[in-house]
Amino acid sequence: MNSGSRAVIIGAGIGGLVAAIDLAIEGFDVTVLERSGKVGGKMGTVAIGADILDAGPTVFTMRWVFDSIFERAGASLESYVSLAPVDVLARHAWNERSYLDLYADMARSSDAIGDLFGAADARGYLQFCKRAQETYETLRDSYILSAKPTPLSLAAGAGLKGFGALWRISPFTTLWNALGEYFQDQRLRQLFGRYATYCGSSPFEAPATLMLISHVEREGVWLIDGGMHRLAEALMALAQRHSVTFRFGADVRQITVRGGRASGVTLASGEHIEADVVVTNGDVAALTQGLLGPEAKNSIKTSPGERSLSAVTWAMSAKASGFPLKRHNVFFSSDYRAEFDQIFSKRQLPAQPTVYVCAQDRDGTFEAQGSERIFALVNAPAIGDVHPFDELEIQSCAKSVFELLRKCGLELDVEPNRTVITTPNEFAQRFPATGGSLYGRASHGWAASFARPTAKTLLKGLYVAGGSAHPGAGVPMAAISGQLAAAQIVSDTRLTRRFHPTVMPGGTSTR
Repeated sequence: MNSGSRAVIIGAGIGGLVAAIDLAIEGFDVTVLERSGKVGGKMGTVAIGADILDAGPTVFTMRWVFDSIFERAGASLESYVSLAPVDVLARHAWNERSYLDLYADMARSSDAIGDLFGAADARGYLQFCKRAQETYETLRDSYILSAKPTPLSLAAGAGLKGFGALWRISPFTTLWNALGEYFQDQRLRQLFGRYATYCGSSPFEAPATLMLISHVEREGVWLIDGGMHRLAEALMALAQRHSVTFRFGADVRQITVRGGRASGVTLASGEHIEADVVVTNGDVAALTQGLLGPEAKNSIKTSPGERSLSAVTWAMSAKASGFPLKRHNVFFSSDYRAEFDQIFSKRQLPAQPTVYVCAQDRDGTFEAQGSERIFALVNAPAIGDVHPFDELEIQSCAKSVFELLRKCGLELDVEPNRTVITTPNEFAQRFPATGGSLYGRASHGWAASFARPTAKTLLKGLYVAGGSAHPGAGVPMAAISGQLAAAQIVSDTRLTRRFHPTVMPGGTSTR
Protein backbone atom coordinates (compact mmCIF):
# COMPACT_ATOMS: atom_id res chain seq x y z
CA MET A 1 0.00 0.00 0.00
CA ASN A 2 2.76 2.47 0.96
CA SER A 3 5.50 1.05 -1.22
CA GLY A 4 8.20 3.66 -1.66
CA SER A 5 7.34 5.71 1.44
CA ARG A 6 10.40 6.16 3.61
CA ALA A 7 10.21 6.26 7.39
CA VAL A 8 13.03 7.11 9.77
CA ILE A 9 12.72 6.12 13.41
CA ILE A 10 14.96 7.99 15.86
CA GLY A 11 15.72 5.64 18.75
CA ALA A 12 15.48 1.86 19.09
CA GLY A 13 13.48 1.81 22.31
CA ILE A 14 10.33 -0.27 22.58
CA GLY A 15 8.07 2.39 21.05
CA GLY A 16 10.41 2.87 18.10
CA LEU A 17 10.78 -0.86 17.50
CA VAL A 18 7.03 -1.42 17.46
CA ALA A 19 6.42 1.58 15.19
CA ALA A 20 9.09 0.22 12.82
CA ILE A 21 7.43 -3.21 12.69
CA ASP A 22 3.95 -1.87 12.06
CA LEU A 23 5.14 0.55 9.37
CA ALA A 24 7.16 -2.15 7.65
CA ILE A 25 4.09 -4.39 7.57
CA GLU A 26 2.27 -1.54 5.82
CA GLY A 27 4.93 -1.37 3.13
CA PHE A 28 7.11 1.49 4.35
CA ASP A 29 10.85 1.43 3.80
CA VAL A 30 11.94 1.79 7.45
CA THR A 31 15.31 2.75 8.90
CA VAL A 32 15.90 2.83 12.66
CA LEU A 33 18.69 5.13 13.86
CA GLU A 34 20.14 4.41 17.31
CA ARG A 35 23.04 6.39 18.75
CA SER A 36 24.07 3.62 21.16
CA GLY A 37 25.23 0.17 20.17
CA LYS A 38 22.10 -1.84 20.99
CA VAL A 39 18.32 -1.84 20.99
CA GLY A 40 16.05 -1.40 23.97
CA GLY A 41 16.37 2.22 25.09
CA LYS A 42 15.65 2.27 28.81
CA MET A 43 15.43 -1.52 28.68
CA GLY A 44 19.16 -1.56 29.26
CA THR A 45 21.64 -4.08 30.58
CA VAL A 46 24.81 -4.01 32.68
CA ALA A 47 27.67 -6.47 32.25
CA ILE A 48 29.55 -7.64 35.34
CA GLY A 49 32.15 -9.97 33.99
CA ALA A 50 30.28 -12.66 32.08
CA ASP A 51 27.02 -11.87 33.88
CA ILE A 52 24.40 -9.73 32.15
CA LEU A 53 21.86 -7.97 34.36
CA ASP A 54 18.68 -6.19 33.37
CA ALA A 55 19.23 -2.60 34.48
CA GLY A 56 15.94 -1.09 33.38
CA PRO A 57 12.41 -2.49 33.43
CA THR A 58 12.25 -5.85 35.19
CA VAL A 59 8.50 -6.61 35.20
CA PHE A 60 6.70 -7.86 32.09
CA THR A 61 2.91 -7.40 32.05
CA MET A 62 0.09 -6.92 29.51
CA ARG A 63 1.41 -9.76 27.43
CA TRP A 64 -1.58 -9.44 25.11
CA VAL A 65 -0.07 -6.23 23.71
CA PHE A 66 2.98 -8.10 22.45
CA ASP A 67 1.05 -11.17 21.37
CA SER A 68 -0.94 -8.90 19.04
CA ILE A 69 2.22 -7.20 17.70
CA PHE A 70 3.81 -10.51 16.75
CA GLU A 71 0.56 -11.94 15.37
CA ARG A 72 0.07 -8.96 13.05
CA ALA A 73 3.60 -9.54 11.80
CA GLY A 74 2.84 -13.18 11.05
CA ALA A 75 4.72 -14.61 14.02
CA SER A 76 4.18 -15.58 17.63
CA LEU A 77 5.78 -14.06 20.71
CA GLU A 78 6.68 -17.48 22.10
CA SER A 79 8.60 -18.37 18.96
CA TYR A 80 11.01 -15.53 19.79
CA VAL A 81 11.16 -15.56 23.61
CA SER A 82 10.53 -18.16 26.31
CA LEU A 83 7.99 -17.04 28.90
CA ALA A 84 6.96 -18.35 32.32
CA PRO A 85 4.17 -16.97 34.54
CA VAL A 86 5.04 -15.71 38.02
CA ASP A 87 3.16 -17.07 41.02
CA VAL A 88 4.41 -14.57 43.61
CA LEU A 89 4.12 -11.09 42.13
CA ALA A 90 6.38 -9.55 44.76
CA ARG A 91 7.55 -10.00 48.34
CA HIS A 92 7.21 -6.94 50.62
CA ALA A 93 8.94 -6.25 53.93
CA TRP A 94 9.08 -3.53 56.58
CA ASN A 95 11.24 -5.33 59.17
CA GLU A 96 12.80 -8.72 59.79
CA ARG A 97 9.83 -10.15 61.66
CA SER A 98 7.38 -10.47 58.80
CA TYR A 99 6.85 -10.06 55.09
CA LEU A 100 3.86 -10.12 52.77
CA ASP A 101 3.61 -11.88 49.42
CA LEU A 102 1.17 -10.76 46.76
CA TYR A 103 0.07 -13.52 44.43
CA ALA A 104 -1.43 -13.72 40.97
CA ASP A 105 -4.23 -15.58 42.79
CA MET A 106 -6.36 -12.91 44.45
CA ALA A 107 -7.72 -15.31 47.10
CA ARG A 108 -4.21 -16.26 48.22
CA SER A 109 -3.27 -12.60 48.52
CA SER A 110 -6.40 -11.92 50.55
CA ASP A 111 -5.55 -14.77 52.90
CA ALA A 112 -1.97 -13.53 53.29
CA ILE A 113 -3.19 -10.01 54.08
CA GLY A 114 -5.67 -11.39 56.59
CA ASP A 115 -2.99 -13.42 58.34
CA LEU A 116 -0.68 -10.40 58.72
CA PHE A 117 -3.03 -7.42 58.98
CA GLY A 118 -6.44 -8.81 59.96
CA ALA A 119 -9.80 -9.65 58.45
CA ALA A 120 -10.88 -6.05 57.81
CA ASP A 121 -7.91 -5.33 55.55
CA ALA A 122 -8.39 -8.68 53.79
CA ARG A 123 -11.94 -7.64 52.94
CA GLY A 124 -10.67 -4.21 51.95
CA TYR A 125 -8.21 -5.82 49.57
CA LEU A 126 -10.94 -7.69 47.73
CA GLN A 127 -12.97 -4.49 47.41
CA PHE A 128 -9.86 -2.66 46.19
CA CYS A 129 -9.25 -5.35 43.55
CA LYS A 130 -12.81 -4.92 42.28
CA ARG A 131 -12.34 -1.17 41.95
CA ALA A 132 -8.92 -1.55 40.31
CA GLN A 133 -10.43 -3.88 37.72
CA GLU A 134 -13.30 -1.50 37.07
CA THR A 135 -10.81 1.35 36.62
CA TYR A 136 -8.79 -0.66 34.12
CA GLU A 137 -11.84 -1.77 32.14
CA THR A 138 -13.17 1.79 32.05
CA LEU A 139 -9.91 3.26 30.75
CA ARG A 140 -8.51 0.46 28.57
CA ASP A 141 -10.28 1.42 25.35
CA SER A 142 -11.32 4.99 26.17
CA TYR A 143 -7.85 6.13 27.24
CA ILE A 144 -4.99 3.61 26.94
CA LEU A 145 -5.80 2.48 23.38
CA SER A 146 -7.31 5.76 22.23
CA ALA A 147 -5.29 7.81 19.76
CA LYS A 148 -6.16 11.20 21.26
CA PRO A 149 -8.11 11.02 24.52
CA THR A 150 -9.46 14.10 26.26
CA PRO A 151 -11.70 14.49 29.31
CA LEU A 152 -14.58 15.28 26.97
CA SER A 153 -13.93 12.27 24.74
CA LEU A 154 -13.88 9.99 27.79
CA ALA A 155 -17.22 11.35 28.94
CA ALA A 156 -18.70 11.15 25.43
CA GLY A 157 -17.44 7.61 24.95
CA ALA A 158 -18.87 6.50 28.25
CA GLY A 159 -22.38 7.72 27.49
CA LEU A 160 -25.07 8.01 30.13
CA LYS A 161 -24.63 4.45 31.33
CA GLY A 162 -20.86 4.71 31.56
CA PHE A 163 -20.65 8.14 33.18
CA GLY A 164 -21.17 6.58 36.58
CA ALA A 165 -18.22 4.29 35.94
CA LEU A 166 -16.05 7.29 35.06
CA TRP A 167 -17.04 8.96 38.30
CA ARG A 168 -16.40 5.82 40.35
CA ILE A 169 -12.77 5.58 39.21
CA SER A 170 -12.17 8.83 41.13
CA PRO A 171 -9.94 10.76 38.72
CA PHE A 172 -9.89 13.76 41.07
CA THR A 173 -8.79 11.80 44.17
CA THR A 174 -5.16 11.00 44.90
CA LEU A 175 -4.12 7.39 44.98
CA TRP A 176 -3.05 7.72 48.62
CA ASN A 177 -6.43 9.07 49.71
CA ALA A 178 -8.33 6.44 47.73
CA LEU A 179 -6.34 3.65 49.34
CA GLY A 180 -7.50 4.90 52.73
CA GLU A 181 -11.00 3.78 51.81
CA TYR A 182 -9.85 0.14 51.72
CA PHE A 183 -6.93 -0.32 54.07
CA GLN A 184 -6.69 0.49 57.77
CA ASP A 185 -3.02 -0.40 58.11
CA GLN A 186 -0.74 2.31 56.71
CA ARG A 187 1.70 -0.31 55.47
CA LEU A 188 -0.87 -1.57 52.99
CA ARG A 189 -1.50 1.96 51.75
CA GLN A 190 2.27 2.18 51.31
CA LEU A 191 2.40 -1.10 49.41
CA PHE A 192 -0.36 -0.28 46.93
CA GLY A 193 0.64 3.38 46.77
CA ARG A 194 3.93 2.22 45.30
CA TYR A 195 2.16 1.59 42.00
CA ALA A 196 2.39 5.34 41.37
CA THR A 197 6.15 4.94 41.04
CA TYR A 198 5.62 2.63 38.05
CA CYS A 199 5.06 5.82 36.07
CA GLY A 200 7.56 7.86 38.08
CA SER A 201 5.10 9.64 40.35
CA SER A 202 4.24 10.18 44.00
CA PRO A 203 1.21 8.35 45.45
CA PHE A 204 0.42 11.54 47.35
CA GLU A 205 0.02 13.52 44.09
CA ALA A 206 -0.93 10.91 41.46
CA PRO A 207 -4.59 10.20 40.68
CA ALA A 208 -6.44 7.18 42.05
CA THR A 209 -6.80 5.85 38.50
CA LEU A 210 -3.27 4.44 38.79
CA MET A 211 -4.69 1.64 40.93
CA LEU A 212 -5.38 -0.04 37.59
CA ILE A 213 -1.70 -1.10 37.61
CA SER A 214 -2.53 -3.47 40.45
CA HIS A 215 -5.11 -5.17 38.26
CA VAL A 216 -2.67 -5.36 35.35
CA GLU A 217 -0.19 -7.24 37.54
CA ARG A 218 -2.83 -9.66 38.80
CA GLU A 219 -3.73 -10.43 35.19
CA GLY A 220 -0.23 -11.77 34.73
CA VAL A 221 3.43 -11.09 35.38
CA TRP A 222 5.83 -13.10 33.22
CA LEU A 223 9.50 -13.94 33.35
CA ILE A 224 11.41 -13.79 30.08
CA ASP A 225 14.15 -16.38 29.85
CA GLY A 226 17.46 -14.55 29.56
CA GLY A 227 16.09 -11.25 30.84
CA MET A 228 13.87 -8.40 29.73
CA HIS A 229 16.38 -7.24 27.11
CA ARG A 230 15.54 -10.41 25.17
CA LEU A 231 12.20 -8.80 24.36
CA ALA A 232 13.91 -5.84 22.68
CA GLU A 233 16.15 -8.23 20.76
CA ALA A 234 13.10 -10.24 19.68
CA LEU A 235 11.37 -7.11 18.40
CA MET A 236 14.50 -6.19 16.46
CA ALA A 237 14.63 -9.67 14.91
CA LEU A 238 10.95 -9.40 13.96
CA ALA A 239 11.57 -5.98 12.41
CA GLN A 240 14.52 -7.30 10.41
CA ARG A 241 12.35 -10.14 9.17
CA HIS A 242 10.23 -7.40 7.61
CA SER A 243 13.27 -5.68 6.07
CA VAL A 244 13.70 -2.89 8.61
CA THR A 245 17.24 -1.45 8.51
CA PHE A 246 19.06 -0.73 11.77
CA ARG A 247 21.98 1.65 12.07
CA PHE A 248 23.83 1.88 15.38
CA GLY A 249 26.14 4.68 16.43
CA ALA A 250 23.87 6.99 14.42
CA ASP A 251 23.54 10.21 16.43
CA VAL A 252 20.72 12.37 15.04
CA ARG A 253 21.45 16.06 15.45
CA GLN A 254 18.61 17.62 13.50
CA ILE A 255 15.24 16.88 11.98
CA THR A 256 15.24 18.60 8.62
CA VAL A 257 12.21 20.41 7.26
CA ARG A 258 11.30 21.21 3.68
CA GLY A 259 8.06 22.66 2.39
CA GLY A 260 6.61 22.88 5.89
CA ARG A 261 7.07 19.21 6.74
CA ALA A 262 9.72 16.88 8.12
CA SER A 263 11.92 15.72 5.27
CA GLY A 264 14.52 13.60 7.03
CA VAL A 265 17.34 13.87 9.53
CA THR A 266 20.94 14.98 9.68
CA LEU A 267 23.44 12.95 11.69
CA ALA A 268 26.33 14.24 13.78
CA SER A 269 28.61 13.02 10.99
CA GLY A 270 26.93 15.43 8.60
CA GLU A 271 25.15 12.70 6.65
CA HIS A 272 21.60 13.53 5.62
CA ILE A 273 18.94 10.85 5.37
CA GLU A 274 15.79 11.66 3.41
CA ALA A 275 12.42 10.49 4.70
CA ASP A 276 8.72 11.01 4.09
CA VAL A 277 7.94 10.59 7.79
CA VAL A 278 10.05 10.79 10.95
CA VAL A 279 9.21 9.19 14.30
CA THR A 280 11.20 10.28 17.34
CA ASN A 281 11.33 7.72 20.14
CA GLY A 282 13.36 9.86 22.53
CA ASP A 283 11.92 11.93 25.35
CA VAL A 284 9.70 14.68 23.93
CA ALA A 285 11.69 17.17 26.02
CA ALA A 286 14.51 16.73 23.50
CA LEU A 287 12.18 18.18 20.89
CA THR A 288 10.83 21.04 22.97
CA GLN A 289 14.31 22.04 24.12
CA GLY A 290 15.53 22.26 20.55
CA LEU A 291 17.99 19.37 20.70
CA LEU A 292 16.70 18.06 17.37
CA GLY A 293 16.81 21.37 15.58
CA PRO A 294 15.05 24.72 15.70
CA GLU A 295 12.32 23.83 13.23
CA ALA A 296 11.19 20.83 15.24
CA LYS A 297 11.29 22.72 18.55
CA ASN A 298 7.76 24.06 18.26
CA SER A 299 6.24 20.82 16.98
CA ILE A 300 4.69 20.03 20.37
CA LYS A 301 2.56 22.53 22.24
CA THR A 302 2.43 21.21 25.76
CA SER A 303 3.81 22.42 29.06
CA PRO A 304 6.87 20.43 30.15
CA GLY A 305 5.27 19.56 33.49
CA GLU A 306 7.06 18.17 36.50
CA ARG A 307 9.75 15.64 35.75
CA SER A 308 9.07 12.10 36.87
CA LEU A 309 11.36 10.06 39.07
CA SER A 310 14.94 9.19 38.31
CA ALA A 311 16.86 6.50 40.21
CA VAL A 312 20.07 5.37 41.80
CA THR A 313 20.76 1.72 41.02
CA TRP A 314 23.22 -0.96 42.07
CA ALA A 315 23.82 -3.87 39.70
CA MET A 316 25.93 -6.40 41.56
CA SER A 317 27.12 -9.92 42.03
CA ALA A 318 26.51 -10.87 45.66
CA LYS A 319 25.84 -13.69 48.09
CA ALA A 320 22.43 -13.19 49.68
CA SER A 321 21.53 -14.64 53.05
CA GLY A 322 18.89 -14.21 55.73
CA PHE A 323 15.80 -12.77 54.06
CA PRO A 324 14.23 -15.28 51.60
CA LEU A 325 14.31 -13.33 48.37
CA LYS A 326 11.85 -13.83 45.54
CA ARG A 327 12.38 -12.49 42.03
CA HIS A 328 10.77 -9.15 42.91
CA ASN A 329 11.17 -7.69 46.43
CA VAL A 330 10.31 -4.36 48.03
CA PHE A 331 11.75 -3.10 51.32
CA PHE A 332 9.78 -0.12 52.58
CA SER A 333 11.00 3.00 54.36
CA SER A 334 9.49 3.99 57.69
CA ASP A 335 8.19 7.36 56.45
CA TYR A 336 6.76 7.20 52.95
CA ARG A 337 5.48 10.77 52.82
CA ALA A 338 8.87 12.17 53.85
CA GLU A 339 10.53 10.07 51.14
CA PHE A 340 8.49 11.64 48.32
CA ASP A 341 8.62 15.11 49.86
CA GLN A 342 12.41 14.97 49.79
CA ILE A 343 12.44 13.80 46.17
CA PHE A 344 9.84 16.09 44.61
CA SER A 345 9.81 19.14 46.89
CA LYS A 346 13.36 19.33 48.20
CA ARG A 347 14.95 17.70 45.14
CA GLN A 348 17.14 15.47 47.32
CA LEU A 349 17.92 11.81 47.65
CA PRO A 350 15.66 10.47 50.41
CA ALA A 351 17.32 9.92 53.77
CA GLN A 352 15.29 6.73 54.22
CA PRO A 353 14.53 5.33 50.77
CA THR A 354 12.32 2.43 49.83
CA VAL A 355 14.44 -0.20 48.07
CA TYR A 356 13.40 -2.44 45.19
CA VAL A 357 15.52 -5.58 44.78
CA CYS A 358 15.33 -7.82 41.73
CA ALA A 359 17.04 -11.16 42.34
CA GLN A 360 17.50 -12.05 38.70
CA ASP A 361 18.43 -15.69 39.20
CA ARG A 362 15.33 -16.43 41.30
CA ASP A 363 12.74 -18.06 39.08
CA GLY A 364 10.98 -20.36 41.52
CA THR A 365 13.58 -23.13 41.26
CA PHE A 366 16.66 -21.19 42.37
CA GLU A 367 18.82 -22.62 45.12
CA ALA A 368 21.51 -20.33 46.49
CA GLN A 369 24.94 -21.62 45.54
CA GLY A 370 27.39 -18.77 45.78
CA SER A 371 26.87 -15.38 44.21
CA GLU A 372 23.80 -14.33 42.28
CA ARG A 373 22.77 -11.36 40.17
CA ILE A 374 21.15 -8.63 42.26
CA PHE A 375 19.72 -5.35 41.00
CA ALA A 376 18.71 -2.75 43.61
CA LEU A 377 16.98 0.57 42.94
CA VAL A 378 15.89 3.62 44.93
CA ASN A 379 13.90 6.56 43.62
CA ALA A 380 15.73 9.84 43.08
CA PRO A 381 15.02 13.37 41.82
CA ALA A 382 15.53 13.99 38.11
CA ILE A 383 18.20 16.66 38.50
CA GLY A 384 21.05 14.85 36.83
CA ASP A 385 21.57 17.72 34.38
CA VAL A 386 22.07 20.37 37.08
CA HIS A 387 23.33 18.52 40.14
CA PRO A 388 26.43 16.31 40.24
CA PHE A 389 25.77 13.39 42.57
CA ASP A 390 29.19 13.11 44.19
CA GLU A 391 30.73 10.05 45.79
CA LEU A 392 29.92 11.15 49.33
CA GLU A 393 26.23 11.61 48.45
CA ILE A 394 25.99 8.19 46.83
CA GLN A 395 27.86 6.54 49.70
CA SER A 396 25.41 8.06 52.17
CA CYS A 397 22.51 6.75 50.10
CA ALA A 398 24.10 3.30 49.89
CA LYS A 399 24.53 3.25 53.67
CA SER A 400 20.79 3.90 54.10
CA VAL A 401 19.94 1.24 51.54
CA PHE A 402 21.99 -1.55 53.07
CA GLU A 403 20.95 -0.61 56.62
CA LEU A 404 17.29 -1.03 55.61
CA LEU A 405 18.03 -4.37 53.97
CA ARG A 406 19.80 -5.57 57.12
CA LYS A 407 16.90 -4.32 59.23
CA CYS A 408 14.66 -6.60 57.16
CA GLY A 409 17.04 -9.52 57.61
CA LEU A 410 18.80 -9.43 54.22
CA GLU A 411 22.58 -9.60 54.16
CA LEU A 412 24.35 -9.01 50.87
CA ASP A 413 27.98 -10.03 50.66
CA VAL A 414 28.98 -8.08 47.56
CA GLU A 415 31.99 -9.30 45.60
CA PRO A 416 34.78 -6.69 45.29
CA ASN A 417 34.74 -4.77 42.02
CA ARG A 418 31.51 -6.50 41.01
CA THR A 419 29.11 -3.58 41.40
CA VAL A 420 27.99 -1.00 38.84
CA ILE A 421 26.28 2.09 40.25
CA THR A 422 24.12 4.34 38.06
CA THR A 423 22.94 7.78 39.17
CA PRO A 424 20.65 10.43 37.65
CA ASN A 425 23.79 11.91 36.05
CA GLU A 426 24.34 8.83 33.90
CA PHE A 427 20.64 8.60 33.06
CA ALA A 428 20.66 12.27 32.04
CA GLN A 429 23.56 11.60 29.67
CA ARG A 430 21.87 8.57 28.14
CA PHE A 431 18.50 10.31 27.71
CA PRO A 432 19.06 13.96 26.70
CA ALA A 433 16.85 16.74 28.07
CA THR A 434 15.45 14.55 30.87
CA GLY A 435 17.73 15.27 33.82
CA GLY A 436 17.57 11.53 34.34
CA SER A 437 13.78 11.33 34.44
CA LEU A 438 12.81 7.80 33.42
CA TYR A 439 9.09 8.19 32.77
CA GLY A 440 8.51 11.49 30.98
CA ARG A 441 6.46 13.94 33.01
CA ALA A 442 5.10 12.98 36.42
CA SER A 443 1.44 11.94 36.58
CA HIS A 444 0.53 14.48 39.25
CA GLY A 445 -3.02 15.76 39.21
CA TRP A 446 -6.03 14.53 37.25
CA ALA A 447 -5.10 16.46 34.08
CA ALA A 448 -1.49 15.25 33.81
CA SER A 449 -2.41 12.17 31.82
CA PHE A 450 -3.99 14.34 29.13
CA ALA A 451 -0.93 16.59 28.93
CA ARG A 452 1.26 13.91 27.37
CA PRO A 453 1.61 14.54 23.65
CA THR A 454 -0.16 12.19 21.28
CA ALA A 455 1.57 10.67 18.26
CA LYS A 456 0.91 13.44 15.75
CA THR A 457 2.86 16.66 16.19
CA LEU A 458 2.20 20.12 14.77
CA LEU A 459 4.93 19.60 12.18
CA LYS A 460 3.64 17.55 9.25
CA GLY A 461 5.47 14.30 8.84
CA LEU A 462 6.83 14.26 12.41
CA TYR A 463 5.47 11.85 15.03
CA VAL A 464 6.42 10.82 18.56
CA ALA A 465 6.44 7.53 20.43
CA GLY A 466 7.82 6.24 23.71
CA GLY A 467 7.19 6.53 27.43
CA SER A 468 6.99 10.32 27.46
CA ALA A 469 4.15 10.27 24.92
CA HIS A 470 0.59 8.96 25.25
CA PRO A 471 -0.44 6.57 26.79
CA GLY A 472 2.53 6.82 29.19
CA ALA A 473 5.46 5.06 30.76
CA GLY A 474 6.13 1.35 31.06
CA VAL A 475 7.03 -1.36 28.56
CA PRO A 476 3.51 -2.18 27.29
CA MET A 477 2.51 1.50 27.21
CA ALA A 478 5.60 2.38 25.17
CA ALA A 479 4.70 -0.44 22.77
CA ILE A 480 1.16 0.92 22.43
CA SER A 481 2.59 4.37 21.70
CA GLY A 482 4.52 2.85 18.80
CA GLN A 483 1.34 1.22 17.50
CA LEU A 484 -0.56 4.51 17.75
CA ALA A 485 2.21 6.39 15.94
CA ALA A 486 2.29 3.87 13.09
CA ALA A 487 -1.52 3.87 12.79
CA GLN A 488 -1.57 7.68 12.65
CA ILE A 489 1.10 7.70 9.94
CA VAL A 490 -0.78 5.15 7.85
CA SER A 491 -4.00 7.15 8.22
CA ASP A 492 -2.30 10.43 7.31
CA THR A 493 -0.55 8.85 4.34
CA ARG A 494 -3.83 7.53 2.99
CA LEU A 495 -5.41 10.96 3.41
CA THR A 496 -2.51 12.71 1.69
CA ARG A 497 -2.61 10.34 -1.26
CA ARG A 498 -6.36 10.69 -1.51
CA PHE A 499 -6.18 14.45 -1.95
CA HIS A 500 -2.76 14.63 -3.61
CA PRO A 501 -2.66 11.80 -6.13
CA THR A 502 0.64 10.92 -7.71
CA VAL A 503 0.69 11.50 -11.44
CA MET A 504 2.58 8.82 -13.31
CA PRO A 505 4.40 9.39 -16.61
CA GLY A 506 1.92 9.82 -19.41
CA GLY A 507 -0.60 11.60 -17.15
CA THR A 508 -1.99 8.48 -15.47
CA SER A 509 -3.09 9.09 -11.90
CA THR A 510 -2.60 6.53 -9.13
CA ARG A 511 -5.85 7.66 -7.59
